[in-house]
Amino acid sequence: MKIQERTGAGAGRSAAPAQPSVGDRLPSPPRERKPALAALAVLLILLGALGATMLVLQVGDRVEAIQVTEDVKPGASITEDNIKVVMVNDDSGANFVSWDQRASLMKLQAKSTIYKGTVVVGEMFAGKVQMPAGKASVGLALKEGQYYADIKGGDTVAAYRVGTSGSSGSDASDKDSSSSSAGNGFIANASVENARGEGDSTVSTGSKSITLLVDEGDAAALASAASAGEVALVRVPAK
Repeated sequence: MKIQERTGAGAGRSAAPAQPSVGDRLPSPPRERKPALAALAVLLILLGALGATMLVLQVGDRVEAIQVTEDVKPGASITEDNIKVVMVNDDSGANFVSWDQRASLMKLQAKSTIYKGTVVVGEMFAGKVQMPAGKASVGLALKEGQYYADIKGGDTVAAYRVGTSGSSGSDASDKDSSSSSAGNGFIANASVENARGEGDSTVSTGSKSITLLVDEGDAAALASAASAGEVALVRVPAK
């Protein structure tokens, strides 16, 4: 009788298998390690850090230098109008002239032609340039109207004799007649070594002191016309 009761009591139980306990779970497979990828990642990080360091160092070595924006002829000087500031690497070994030294450089003269776009180095200039063979420097004191407005060192010009110095009277001397017969005409091609006047007392009258570099054979005629106040300068294309 007791056996039947036990059997009946067990008939209502679920036949689902019992779940395994937590301690009975199967171990997960070990993760596969990839040392090559890890080493590559470390290498990329190091390369990035090195590149950033080099960039910082290069930026730190850059200095402000002078670059000419127009051709500077032999014997001419730089001005505020024909230079600009550029950044250059200071570790190149070149003797770049720093931007803050430009005022001192304007007192010097170019040894040879410095072409547009050139970054200036100290060896390009000297305090006094040796006169080229067959050339002569002629100084002129010109009034406003005898020169064009923006005349400056390095320009190529043509010098002309203007006006007449002869007398219209019948008793004019032979010297006056000779000067008059020369009339207006071309004297010489020249390059402007310097043109001064701005910033001093002559600016109020419009006068300028201009130095021209001419062929030695034209120097006497140019000086004669200049002493008579009969010179006019015209800018012409550089040859």
